[in-house]
Amino acid sequence: MMPKTTNFLLRTIIGITILSQLSCNHKKTLAAAKELNVSEGFKNPIGFYDHEPTFSWKLPVKSTVTAQSAYQIVAATNQDLLPDQPDLWDSKKQNTDQSTWIKYKGSTLKSRQKVYWQIRYWDQNGQASEWSTLQNFELGLLKNSDWKAKWVGLNTAKDSIRGRGNVLIHKPQYLRKEFKLSKTISSARLYITAKGVFDVSINGKNVSNDVMSPGFTSYDKRIETLTYDVTDLIKSDQNTIGVELASGWYSGRLLWGKTPWDNTISPKILCQLEIHMKDGSKEIITSDDSWKGTTNGPIQFSEIYDGEIYNAALEMPKWSTGKFDDHKWHNVETTNLDDHIALTPKRHTTVKAKIELNPKQITKIDNTVIFDLKQNMVGVPKVKVPMKKGDTLKIRFAEMLSPDGSFYTKNYRSAKSTDYYIAAKDGNIVYTPKFTFHGFRYIELSGFDTTKEPTNDWVTGIVQYSDFNNNGTFTSSNDKLNQLQSNIVWGLRGNFFDIPTDCPQRDERLGWTGDAQVFGPTSMFNADVYKFWASWLQSVKEAQFENGGIPWTVPDARGNKIGSSGWGDVCTIIPWKIYLRTGDKSILEDNFEMMQEWVTYHKLKSKDNISNMMSFSDWLQPYPENGDNRGDTSLHLIGTAFYAHSAKLTSQSAAVLGRVEEQKKYEEIFKTVSKSFEDTFFDESGKVKGVSSTQTSYLLALAFDLLSENKKINAKKHLMEEISKADDHLRTGFLGTPLLSEVLDKTGETDMMYKLLFNETYPSWFYSINQGATTIWERWNSYSKEEGFNPQNMNSLNHYAYGAIGEWMYERIAGISPLKAGYKVIKIAPVPNTHYLTNASASLQTPFGTVSNSWKISNDQFKMETQIPPNTTAKIIIPKIGTEKLIVNEQELTAIKEIKLLSTSDDFIEIMVQPGTYNFVTLYNHDK
Repeated sequence: MMPKTTNFLLRTIIGITILSQLSCNHKKTLAAAKELNVSEGFKNPIGFYDHEPTFSWKLPVKSTVTAQSAYQIVAATNQDLLPDQPDLWDSKKQNTDQSTWIKYKGSTLKSRQKVYWQIRYWDQNGQASEWSTLQNFELGLLKNSDWKAKWVGLNTAKDSIRGRGNVLIHKPQYLRKEFKLSKTISSARLYITAKGVFDVSINGKNVSNDVMSPGFTSYDKRIETLTYDVTDLIKSDQNTIGVELASGWYSGRLLWGKTPWDNTISPKILCQLEIHMKDGSKEIITSDDSWKGTTNGPIQFSEIYDGEIYNAALEMPKWSTGKFDDHKWHNVETTNLDDHIALTPKRHTTVKAKIELNPKQITKIDNTVIFDLKQNMVGVPKVKVPMKKGDTLKIRFAEMLSPDGSFYTKNYRSAKSTDYYIAAKDGNIVYTPKFTFHGFRYIELSGFDTTKEPTNDWVTGIVQYSDFNNNGTFTSSNDKLNQLQSNIVWGLRGNFFDIPTDCPQRDERLGWTGDAQVFGPTSMFNADVYKFWASWLQSVKEAQFENGGIPWTVPDARGNKIGSSGWGDVCTIIPWKIYLRTGDKSILEDNFEMMQEWVTYHKLKSKDNISNMMSFSDWLQPYPENGDNRGDTSLHLIGTAFYAHSAKLTSQSAAVLGRVEEQKKYEEIFKTVSKSFEDTFFDESGKVKGVSSTQTSYLLALAFDLLSENKKINAKKHLMEEISKADDHLRTGFLGTPLLSEVLDKTGETDMMYKLLFNETYPSWFYSINQGATTIWERWNSYSKEEGFNPQNMNSLNHYAYGAIGEWMYERIAGISPLKAGYKVIKIAPVPNTHYLTNASASLQTPFGTVSNSWKISNDQFKMETQIPPNTTAKIIIPKIGTEKLIVNEQELTAIKEIKLLSTSDDFIEIMVQPGTYNFVTLYNHDK
């Protein structure tokens, strides 16, 4: 709104109206930057891990700002010093359009330090913005030496029982510490972690709503710590800290169970409460030998795979307050910190309860009742059930029901996945398991008061996953394609449980590297998961073998020191894909050494540049002639292809980082291995030789650019023959499927990709949807209405790998992709196919803001609406659907100065646009 003084001048001084207007516009300050964050997308974090952060922001939309010409960042130890007296850093005015990943270059930051910061920018006309709203981040304890506490806990190993696989089953612990304060509190921070999983209360109140903290890392190298602001929970009087502690991933039952860390030891906590008083003094309460504990609390058993046993008769009212007698509790044992295990602040968001699902159908069978949520999910139930004293409520879970209506739990294998609640009195009980999680759509209850009629409110499904936000949306005119998008998103939610798991329901739930590398790119479209991947890649780096190999699962639950091609290559593929999506070079810097060592491992496992590496190959390829889960594609061909590909990605990463010598080195390795690949596995006609000819063998060769130009055309022809032999169906497993859409699109066979995507018969994406799937399945044929469940040992109904098709849905159906890393230059190039779709749309949160594109075909018109965020440009390729004329925002193309025509042909019009919203309409000339 124009200032009143200016309005007065405009009304009274007619002779200088224009001059006053111009002066006002010149002096007007631009709107401040928005959505400010540090490093991988953290907003005002506490207990932050990064003492050398980067800063990013977005320019305001719906304004005159289209680009940034300069910025200034200021940082200080006190908010009152900003923006004029920054005592940590003043970047000064930097004449650049860079608004993402600006590296901090101020004074050295230390543990516990709180930093306040602001930015302002200058637009394309050199006009300055307002200073942004004040931002801050507070560092956690960055070094082991910051900790004065000791590991504490009871020796549950001596009293533990042996469970499945002869694994020690540790009883959950209850630990407490009382302390008294006499001074007035100013602020308090609780620093805490566990060898196991914990929940902490102070004076009877929960400190957080985090789930299964501190999470799952390579425990022999690093344990993550958490920081909580507990100022409002501490009293200037008597106080009590109470911690519930269970085995979790650290010392609980894991598949194989041969971990690099000692998973037989009793769970322990590490706790340090630092309290600042208003008089300037400080008091530190630590975990030490003054703590007391018991295993005789209500949670009597808790394991990830097997569920929880809760005995309400053992509840201890007010046990985490000062009004509790703990004289029968035991003194804890203490252990000093391990020098070789780094204690570092958690570098991605914790798991939280994110969504609640209510039952859609109830089925009563004798004395049991089954609740159907109509959505396969991951988390825990909240039950509110009438019971009689002494009875045991049994809570079972299933992803699907058998044809006779009974629970199908065969695919859980040895995972019991059952919770029990023992009632202490008559009446309604409310219970939610704490230290376990389940994969399920159906919940079965038995042991309740059978005189009561079951109702919907007896059960709520609490959906839990790492606390990230949605990053994109996709929808279309086809209901099954929309269901596929939903299945992809729910598969992501179900398997991003602190680490990227392979499945959430059976006796596994591990960070399989192959699954991660094929789904990673799609996940970045659907969720804000940069910090999630960056954290897990740190665990990959820590788990890497001395010879450069990468374990099959990370964290490593196998300990066999064997790598697999296509699986271990996650360490080159994911960092490169993250860089393309974000533009942040630090992801390459952090992982470049790991990438180099992996290429060395490839060389170690090769002879004359041909791979001999163990491989899970094209896992779960349909109709394998050899009957093997690994499919028919040669493991030597696969290994050699990924050897070349990882060398190429390492070379490209070196180029981005300005490491010229390494760039040349790995480019030469790529060329050498590619030639060996071509000479060994392809004849002069571009046909596979010496090994089985499969769709995946051609896809690898074409996707990774491993053939000379004269063979590529023929190789594509042979690929199409393989698809034709399969009656125009895919024959790809985990490794081949993500490459299918890329190669067919790149070679001009987009119509075939549409056909494969929209196939309804096995094997296809829509096949599972036709069978009722609400998540992505592990197998193309995990279940059919005619034949029932796949009899194979592995049959997860929530397994995200084949959801990799989501990347193509965003990039080519909706048409949004980066032309320059981080979407600094955006490509909008939808490829409609009127046989299958009449419209599609997608939106995506880029580092610069929202980009969206939607298109619709009707009445011989192609209409498209595109939004391009500030500080970017976009190349837009508009398909001609039998059209003659292009109208943009109701004007002729040539009338809009923000648009530059690049080229035109019979098939498309290519233009370059500035930020803004554009409506395109191509008109058909009926008279011609």
